[in-house]
Amino acid sequence: MPRRSRGATAVRRSGAGRAQDSLRLLTVVATLLLAIPAGLEAGTTAARETTDMRGQRVVAPARPARIVSLAPSMTEIVFALGAGDRLVGVTDYCDFPDEAKKKPRIGGIYTPNLEAILNLGPDLVLATSEGNREEHVRALEELRLPVFVVRPVDFASVLESITRVGEVLDRAVEARRLVADMQGRADAIARAVAGLRRPRVLYVLWGNPLIVPGRDTLITDLIRRAGGDSITAAEALPYPRFSVEEAVARDPEWIILAQHGEASVDQRLREWEALTLLPAVRKSHVRPVDGDLVHRPGPRVVDGLAAIARIVHPERVR
Repeated sequence: MPRRSRGATAVRRSGAGRAQDSLRLLTVVATLLLAIPAGLEAGTTAARETTDMRGQRVVAPARPARIVSLAPSMTEIVFALGAGDRLVGVTDYCDFPDEAKKKPRIGGIYTPNLEAILNLGPDLVLATSEGNREEHVRALEELRLPVFVVRPVDFASVLESITRVGEVLDRAVEARRLVADMQGRADAIARAVAGLRRPRVLYVLWGNPLIVPGRDTLITDLIRRAGGDSITAAEALPYPRFSVEEAVARDPEWIILAQHGEASVDQRLREWEALTLLPAVRKSHVRPVDGDLVHRPGPRVVDGLAAIARIVHPERVR
């Protein structure tokens, strides 16, 4: 999940730092395991076995009643499926819909508080490979909590994620309805931009340092579906650092700046608009977009797709 101040592009830690984190995590898990009352995990609700998008077996109640979400996208999916009343814990960054702000907090996307999660007594934890750390997922599983993980790396797998979460929450009908609506909107955009020339697009996740979407990312897929051609689509890393000089050399026709809710977006626009050697700047082809719509692999991602399409093909998508 490409977020910073609100859960963004992860900063790679040194091997020593990661090792220290792992040791601390093991200590926490060992301590919490001792604190779990005998038989807590047995439960009385009818259980159902399913397989998540890792291919891992997950055993949870047939209708989970106490759900913890480890990512804003998962929280949005649960609410969109009409199961928000069953959420007992969400991350510090879960801010949509407004009802999510009233839920108990369990820490950050990368730094969940395992003790807080355990104390909430969840019968299902929802996580995503695009943001949550594997070691935290494993730690929760070691604490005998069922963790269902999705892998939303493009628009199609976002739809699959919603379908799979709907099944595990016993909201399959609602999930199918939501997915059909999202697919219909995406198909309408595809028809609108079909046959048009694809303008070159620079998508700026973060400005300093310059972070861009690379190969096999949701953002790159959305740009393609919107009728654009990301100039960083061939980069091997998902979210690499990039130089302004290289961006200039690739001559983008549109520059899209991800807005992370900060009030300084006008300043960021002015910084890019100062690069008058870029044709995109001279043509006033620099636009902001709500990062939550584009970066969160949930129900609103189709709004992000539409926002990009309106930027790169304003004559066809309104």
